[in-house]
Amino acid sequence: MAFDPDLVDRMEAALVALGQRPERRRMFGGIALMIGGNMSFGTSRDELHVRVGPDQYEAALAKTGAREMDLTGRVMKGWVTVDGPSDLDDEALAAWARMTADFVSTLPVK
Repeated sequence: MAFDPDLVDRMEAALVALGQRPERRRMFGGIALMIGGNMSFGTSRDELHVRVGPDQYEAALAKTGAREMDLTGRVMKGWVTVDGPSDLDDEALAAWARMTADFVSTLPVK
């Protein structure tokens, strides 16, 4: 299995709790959650990819388990990868959801 379906359910629930209406989309061998047509979360293997935007990027990297997102040999600014996301409690996952929802809500709907 390329992704953890329970983690996707939890990510989706965290966004819904914030009043978002995420849409699931298969992407990069895992699942991405889209808000208004913009990717917010993604998961593949045992990694969580979170779109945090440029203003929250450094703060996101300072969080436990976070590192630069690099899927192709090139760092994607404004995105972080969180290792071991299955171990995140609901509060930690909710914090990531708030961070991504705050940024993605500033983007135009596609």
